[in-house]
Amino acid sequence: MSKLDKNSIIGLAALLVHAANIDEIYSNHEKELIKDFIKSYLKNDDSEEILKKAEDIESNSNQLLNYTNIIKQNSTDIKKDIIEHLWKVIISDNTVDQYESNLMRRICGLIYFPDKECAEIKLKLLNK
Repeated sequence: MSKLDKNSIIGLAALLVHAANIDEIYSNHEKELIKDFIKSYLKNDDSEEILKKAEDIESNSNQLLNYTNIIKQNSTDIKKDIIEHLWKVIISDNTVDQYESNLMRRICGLIYFPDKECAEIKLKLLNK
């Protein structure tokens, strides 16, 4: 996997926060999943502090989908990893509503990630 810089991780974490918030329930479990994502890329940084920055960005930004440009410029492995983290957050409450599904379709479209592969990742996580 290529390395993403700290600002990219903050932006991607904001996208994860957005995915978590879309059903208007932002649980501690979802926060932990987002911190796991942050830690997987930034081992030595304070995930709590980065999550706070991501939450600020998410609450003030209608431009969240701009962060898909960060994803689009990266390798297929990173795209897969980010899609997987988005699904983990979305299915953490054991339901996927139309807004969450729509968000994933939009993101996959914007980063040129195949719907079929996105569905396979979702299924794999649901079957865990």
